[in-house]
Order: sequence, then structure tokens, then C-alpha cells
Amino acid sequence: MSQLRPAMLVLLLLTLVTGVGYPLLTTGLAQWLFPAQANGSLIDGRGSALIGQNFTRPGYFWGRPSATGDAPYNALASSGSNLAASNPALDKAVAERVAALRAANPLSPQAVPVDLVTASASGLDPAVSPAAAHWQAPRVATARQLPLKTVEDLIDANTERPLLAFSGDPTVNVLRLNLALDALTQP
Repeated sequence: MSQLRPAMLVLLLLTLVTGVGYPLLTTGLAQWLFPAQANGSLIDGRGSALIGQNFTRPGYFWGRPSATGDAPYNALASSGSNLAASNPALDKAVAERVAALRAANPLSPQAVPVDLVTASASGLDPAVSPAAAHWQAPRVATARQLPLKTVEDLIDANTERPLLAFSGDPTVNVLRLNLALDALTQP
């Protein structure tokens, strides 16, 4: 019995420190130092810069395919397709995506960028390569009745480059690019 009281006090103290104090401290610091990131990196209340969106209209750029199950870009079901490169189901899915993209983008080159037909590891990737964005530019320019040069300049302006050239590849956040398009004209 003499050991029960100190054990309960230590339990209560650790519960308060690790269960209340630490979370309040880290949340407060995050809100103070990084408010946008702490609140989900939301962009104009339209979506998160960290989670892909399901754009399907011709006047918008499309992101990578989502492998999140029933609903595309469902953050609660983040996962890859888990299909091996040798799996015939993956070959079939990629072939179907290539055919659909070629049909929707008849003015684009035959070679479809790989990131437009393969899902990312999380199935939530918000960005595509600049090559994938430029590949879609003719469709978007036609649908929005904009000069192709205007759309390509917008892609270049929204291309995010890594801080160090060897630390990653340039990307284009699809949501930010589509919002920039909306600022020019409605589809």
C-alpha cells in the first residue's frame, strides 16, 4: 500500500505532462511558428496543398491516379496499389489510363508521361512533373480558349524547384495550378 500512492502520483504526473502539457505546447508552437502547415496547408479553402484533388474536367489539369480505393484521394485510405511491376493487373490499368489520356488529349504527343498513369506510393500525391503538366497544356488551353503559350507560362510560373538541385525533381502542384487558371478565366 505504501508503494501505491507514489505510483499513482507518478502516473497522474506523467499523464498530465505527456497527455496534456506536451500536446498543448507542441500545438501552440506549431500554430505560432507554422500556422499554415499546422492547419493542413489549406489553399483558399479549396483543398490542401498536400493532398491531391480529383480534377476531371477538360479545362483543368489532372493529377496522378489515386490508389485510395473507392473514392479518389481519400486521405483516410492512403495506400499504394500494391501491384508488382510484373502483375498483369497493373499492366492492364496502365494501358487503360494511357488510352483514356490519349483520347482526352488528342493534341498531345503519343508518349504519355509516366506520372500520369501510375499512382504514387500514398495514392494522394498533389503534384505532377512539369513534363506531365506541359503534356496536358493543349487540352486545357483549348477547353479554356486560351493561347497555348499563356498556359505553358502559367505552368512554368507554378513549377516548384527543390532547394538543392540534387535533392529532388521539379514538381507542379495541380491544385495551385488550377487555381491560377481559375484566376485567369473560368472553364
